[in-house]
Amino acid sequence: MKVTVVGCTHAGTFAIKQILAEHPDAEVTVYEKNDNISFLSCGIALYLGGKVADPQGLFYSSPEELKSLGANVQMSHNVLAIDPDQKTVTVEDLSTHEQVTESYDKLVMTSGSWPIIPKIPGIDSDKVKLCKNWNHAQTLIEEAKGAKRITVIGAGYIGAELAEAYSTTGHDVTLIDAMDRVMPKYFDAEFTNVIEQDYRDNGVKLAMGETVQSFDQSGDALTITTDKGSYETDLAILCIGFRPNTALLKGKVDMAKNGAIITDDYMRSSNPDIFAAGDSAAVHYNPTHQNAYIPLATNAVRQGILVGKNLVKPTTKYMGTQSSSGLALYGRTIVSTGLTLAAAQQQGVSAEQVIVKDNYRPEFMPTTEPVLMSLVFDPDTRRILGGALMSKYDVSQSANTLSVCIQNENTIDDLAMVDMLFQPNFDRPFNYLNILAQAAQVKADSLAGVKA
Repeated sequence: MKVTVVGCTHAGTFAIKQILAEHPDAEVTVYEKNDNISFLSCGIALYLGGKVADPQGLFYSSPEELKSLGANVQMSHNVLAIDPDQKTVTVEDLSTHEQVTESYDKLVMTSGSWPIIPKIPGIDSDKVKLCKNWNHAQTLIEEAKGAKRITVIGAGYIGAELAEAYSTTGHDVTLIDAMDRVMPKYFDAEFTNVIEQDYRDNGVKLAMGETVQSFDQSGDALTITTDKGSYETDLAILCIGFRPNTALLKGKVDMAKNGAIITDDYMRSSNPDIFAAGDSAAVHYNPTHQNAYIPLATNAVRQGILVGKNLVKPTTKYMGTQSSSGLALYGRTIVSTGLTLAAAQQQGVSAEQVIVKDNYRPEFMPTTEPVLMSLVFDPDTRRILGGALMSKYDVSQSANTLSVCIQNENTIDDLAMVDMLFQPNFDRPFNYLNILAQAAQVKADSLAGVKA
């Protein structure tokens, strides 16, 4: 069995390892246009901020490891065309520019994504950088050494982390976003108000609700003009989102509007011999039971493993995702899973929300910290749809608990009384998640009473 893998970051790496574990006799060839694999781009901000000293730790595999497992690894090779009818790929060696056409029995599309680059005048300036792969990380590290003023465009997770990292290394940082809050896809205003104040307290200038209209370079300075003002900077970093790298299969397999490949429960595309995983594929989003595009490494590695398990016959179903994610900014743990109330409303999902603030452990302890929490739920079925937590105490694993609740379609009543340990070092007789769900019960019962 000849297996061709297109692209090798997270999904590709895990797919190759699982394929060779399940099918050691398979002829697995991977084509990767870059000169490295398995780079954890989520670690770029950690490296820039000095929290990670050795960047090699951000790689968890290598071409040599995959070769030792039996893969034919072709680095610096770019796939130019895929013919599903003939089951062939045409590939260019980027070093020699030689082109070859090879056949396959199964094709794995793990070509990832690429930053969205809007058509804005001056965006091709060499002062405007991207933040996605290892080469970008190296560029940002070098460019930052000679830059005093750094502007980050896009206040999603990556932009938020970059702004914090540069604010801790002596740079003058401006954070611009067209939305009126930082990270609005993940957190409500009660959370982002705190985060934004942290930015201001650490010298970051916020330009929320502003749309970039042009970049104008004059010497070593770059002027960014928005619909509300202008900002002079030495370096701009574009972080406004990602788009799937799937043009090679356009019109050949079913795709979402943005080009993400739609798969079944076994990671098969509409062509059963073509699999897709990672940023090139849509995910099955459990809170809505719909397909969605959520480019996270967590989704990629799970999907990659499933490709290997299901390559020959459907064996292991995809469990779907809650889009659980988190970050640490200025000493705060900030995590979320599932739907926000705004996202639920935008998608026509019946939803209500409670927001609760409570200390994570008793006040008689020497110290404690408040936890800001939200829970989104269906008022009719009482099913949990989403949640978020923020604290200077590490509440990250609580997002995973909520993720399991969403996965298993648990209700607020389940979470309100589920058995959780009590020990004053760790929590109250009722864990703070119990308390959050109990507040949701009160609201749901009140709403039910109003309806009655």
